[in-house]
Amino acid sequence: MRIVLGVGGGIAAYKVASLLRLFTEAGHDVTVIPTEAATRFVGTATWEALSGNPVSNSVFDDVHQVNHVRLGHEADLVVIAPATADLLAKAATGQAGDLLTNTLLMAHGPVLFAPAMHTEMWQHPATRANVETLRGRGAAVLEPASGRLTGSDSGPGRLPEPDAIFDAAMALVHGQTDFQLPLAGKTVTISAGGTREPLDPVRFLGNRSSGKQGVALAIAARNAGATVRLLAAHMEVPPPPGVEVVNVETALQLREAALAAAADSDVVIMSAAVADFRPAEISDTKIKKRDDTADPVITLVRNPDILQELVERRNQGVTGPAADRQLIVGFAAETGDEHGDVRAYAEAKLQRKGCDLLVVNHVGSDKVFGKDTNSVVILARSGSEPQEASGTKADVSAAIISRIGFELNQVSHRA
Repeated sequence: MRIVLGVGGGIAAYKVASLLRLFTEAGHDVTVIPTEAATRFVGTATWEALSGNPVSNSVFDDVHQVNHVRLGHEADLVVIAPATADLLAKAATGQAGDLLTNTLLMAHGPVLFAPAMHTEMWQHPATRANVETLRGRGAAVLEPASGRLTGSDSGPGRLPEPDAIFDAAMALVHGQTDFQLPLAGKTVTISAGGTREPLDPVRFLGNRSSGKQGVALAIAARNAGATVRLLAAHMEVPPPPGVEVVNVETALQLREAALAAAADSDVVIMSAAVADFRPAEISDTKIKKRDDTADPVITLVRNPDILQELVERRNQGVTGPAADRQLIVGFAAETGDEHGDVRAYAEAKLQRKGCDLLVVNHVGSDKVFGKDTNSVVILARSGSEPQEASGTKADVSAAIISRIGFELNQVSHRA
């Protein structure tokens, strides 16, 4: 198979040498076209040595062979890695300023983009629009991996590993495109909203959760190709279309629904605000306020720890066929005090609960609950670098779902 491997001008270009090796060892004839910026990271001598073919990025080299037309026409597959924000923009707008962009316009076969850039660039509306434009024209665009980026920051934007790009390229040649959806074929259960614990037929103990973050997660998971089940406690927003909805009210009802749903779930995301306590007794009649009686005393009892129970059942292999690879994600709405800050409490909770990922936010009367924006830190039980995500709740959800897709991919490669 004749492959054109376009290399963008990003630090991840060094990883593409390994991808080139995978292509050539599989017997494919590869022509590498680096952008001018890419040659500042990896020189043309490296690409020529690994591919066994001459390398150029100019339309004026070997003019008699009309390379800017020939290479695209003859290629059975074009792979762009790393696909920088600049390259995605040029491809989406049909620019033809060098040999690589000319080749993209002339390509008759399948085209695969493997993005790599900083998180803010990947999540920028302009980049997202360019990705949707390219996908709408039939090109395949991988989701970037999540993790440490250049510098001290981390998040979605890492180049997918070379073997993942290779697998996607081979699948694309055979007409398979599900790899563009990181949760394709997965079943994801998400709890959302806030539980309510009845005191009497009129009153209840509740919390400020609106359900907006859980609904945004359900939309992001659905858009990532998953079959989504939403365990909906009290919510101020409607559930999204295209997901299964299980309505619950109390923590005990949520526990029953979550344990049942976990049996066939690849991912369980417990984003609902679950009451820690419930009244020991529920009055059958409205508790009256009378001048001739003492103030009522309400005794509270602990609710079960649903997240911890899900983890324990998963680890014991009793949650169903997905138990060996099931990913469990918890949420921690924390406030600091004189004994510790939000991060310290969250890290202790992660170790105590044993879930795979813990999404942490700092809450307060004017933060998170009911708002359209959020700022979180994603902690991993594996000890990998904490990942920050902020913006609208849709933006934060996209980052969380991207991270979940990355974690599932890591599990599949270890298996």
